[in-house]
Amino acid sequence: MRKLNHFGVPTQVVKEGENYSPDMRLFLTDYSKSPNRIEFLRFEPESTMPELLKTHAHIAYEVEDIVAATEGQTIVLPITKLSDELTIAFIEEEGIAIELMQFTK
Repeated sequence: MRKLNHFGVPTQVVKEGENYSPDMRLFLTDYSKSPNRIEFLRFEPESTMPELLKTHAHIAYEVEDIVAATEGQTIVLPITKLSDELTIAFIEEEGIAIELMQFTK
């Protein structure tokens, strides 16, 4: 079962409190500090992130088993371990990107 976590919105506007991710070549805000759980993403021109993420908003869900959740799906960004606590992947559903997030407890 999926649990809604946040919404991601690409922007070209510098946002207060954004952090830089050198691996993804983008600036992003902390959705946990947003009253509406919005994560703003500002991509550098050289970013190799998929175009769908650069141009469309995404919805992020927490999942128990990211491997099972991506099975048979259209993969936008493969399963990626961001930290010991978080693994993500992006799939495409209904023409938009869906971020799947598996937290290690």
